Amino acid sequence: MVSKLKNPIIFQGNLMQKRYFEGWYFKQVSADKKTSISIIPGISLNEEDAHSFVQYFLAEEMENGEIHTSNHYFRYPLSLFHYHDKPFLIKIGPNIFTESFLSVSLQNKEAVLEGKIGFGKFQPIRTSLLSPSIMGPFSYVPNMECYHGVISMDHSLTGKLEIQGRTVSFLDGRGYLEKDWGISFPEKYIWLQSNHFSQKKTSLFFFIAKIPYHITSFEGFIANFQLNGKEYRFATYNQSTCFVERIGQERLSVTLENKEAVLQIEAELGDLVELPAPENGRMSRVIEESLSGKILVSFHNLKTGTYYEDAASPAGVEIVNYE
Repeated sequence: MVSKLKNPIIFQGNLMQKRYFEGWYFKQVSADKKTSISIIPGISLNEEDAHSFVQYFLAEEMENGEIHTSNHYFRYPLSLFHYHDKPFLIKIGPNIFTESFLSVSLQNKEAVLEGKIGFGKFQPIRTSLLSPSIMGPFSYVPNMECYHGVISMDHSLTGKLEIQGRTVSFLDGRGYLEKDWGISFPEKYIWLQSNHFSQKKTSLFFFIAKIPYHITSFEGFIANFQLNGKEYRFATYNQSTCFVERIGQERLSVTLENKEAVLQIEAELGDLVELPAPENGRMSRVIEESLSGKILVSFHNLKTGTYYEDAASPAGVEIVNYE
């Protein structure tokens, strides 16, 4: 069990479950930062509409500076979903996802996405027996609504994609990989992510959500900040504190603190895309995500006294039912 939890990229469920979803979130940004595309293979298990899928959503900066967004969802029967743990491989129809590359061939009347992207060395998160994944000790808690795994905070890209007849190179671009599995996405949450700070090898992941458990619920949060080869973790499970302030409809401020450091985050929504999301195993919920957001960070190391400020764009931003 522990080895599986420590390796969240592999398939965590089984195809016999009656209410279940699992999805891998492969995010790619081109070197010029004008094209961001997230490709999500997954499964949706339920009695009414069980299937596998590949969806992608896209944010492109046009010549006039405007952002064009789109989302497309491709359904496949469960019989076309195949997986392998060692080495990791997910195959859905003609589409293949591994730790070293993804290859997609998606076509319908509205969309064409074809090509292959290679991945460089993954930048993993720090783990231990007590914290086998980004969820820390909560990784061991059974029957939670949603489990989360961060697989690579940052990695290089090669290859190219044909998107609606245009060829987009991802050579020297940056990638990110995470995943979710369980029954449903949380009712309310905030998700922030970027590895496009001005200082290379700086990356940020932040998540806060209302988490139901049995007859009660609690607010849980996780922030993982990597800077100069070192990782700083702020989480419910390591005695950190978190304060969130909404600033209008499109901005928010987050302050995180523990004995080691203080991290302040300001995030701004970009252009939003509507996406299918899981609810009781079905991909029937609609959420909104931006791939063209902006993030500002201020980081103060309380032990060394050092201070760091930086901005990241583009950034992934989701604010769902969080007032």
